[in-house]
Amino acid sequence: MVSRHEDKERMASVSTTTPFFSIIIGVYDDWMPLDQCLRSLEQQTNGPSFEVIVVDDGSRDVAPEYIRNWTCVYPLTLVRQPHAGVSAARNRGIQISKGLVLVFVDADCRFQPDCLAALGATITQSRQHNCFQLHLVGDYSEIAGRAEELRLITLQSQLLQPDGCIRYLNTAGFAIRRARVNIKGGLFDPVAVRAEDTLLLANLIKGGELPLFVPNATVQHAIPLSLLECFRKDIEVAHLDARTYDIIAAKGVRFRVGQQERMRMLLSMWKTSGQDSIRRSAWFVLAARQAPRSIILFLRKVAPWGFKRMSRLDRTQSEIHDKSSSS
Repeated sequence: MVSRHEDKERMASVSTTTPFFSIIIGVYDDWMPLDQCLRSLEQQTNGPSFEVIVVDDGSRDVAPEYIRNWTCVYPLTLVRQPHAGVSAARNRGIQISKGLVLVFVDADCRFQPDCLAALGATITQSRQHNCFQLHLVGDYSEIAGRAEELRLITLQSQLLQPDGCIRYLNTAGFAIRRARVNIKGGLFDPVAVRAEDTLLLANLIKGGELPLFVPNATVQHAIPLSLLECFRKDIEVAHLDARTYDIIAAKGVRFRVGQQERMRMLLSMWKTSGQDSIRRSAWFVLAARQAPRSIILFLRKVAPWGFKRMSRLDRTQSEIHDKSSSS
């Protein structure tokens, strides 16, 4: 057991050096899942030095004491800002970071014990790469988690390139060298309220770069929502996802899979769902969860004028919300 005096001495010595990793987490009322995420960082073995930056994106309640207590375990900075979305929260975290490598995860993620050690070794050995996609897995305890595992297995296997890079980016576990980032301007486009990681991937592709996949640096993406809550959220955010896809399309970047590739992925999902740990029910849940976004994308193609009016209305409502929040 480390004494309080010894812990303060360790913290003082860490604060005078540049950490290898800055782990940036945006939070909006996700305090209980965040606690588990921070606990998983305490359990890292033989990894490089790190700091943690938690950006509270205007949560209804301030960070509870059990979150603040983690500042006694490792360097943790907790900042609060008016609600502006996950992109703005991550950009704020970037601005106050010090690490050589920026790592982005969600509050509902949990690092496996050797994750940072494996990631650090790969980054050190792969100097020609700037971006790194961590290996994501789901939580098998609930059907929503099994559906997420099925989705992640399929995407990470089907989109992996022969050179080890991957045509996929998920900020539930993504790292990038500090030198590659505009620290003041940020990495994420605040206009993207949803699918901001897909927009970042499109920007990387446009610049001729793909993330290097790190299969032995594993992060579990646990879903704290019930299945009904997941369906409700999918319906609510489908239009926001589609708006980000419009931004990507305007860049002239091809990021969506073709029809043949989509059918191959569906078949792969069906085969994988035969495993006892996942089961067929996960395939049907995943298909149902994908339906709202697919319908919205289809309707935007056949009736784009209506969605342009809806987008203007969304922007107006957002402006009204922002003004009322700041008053």
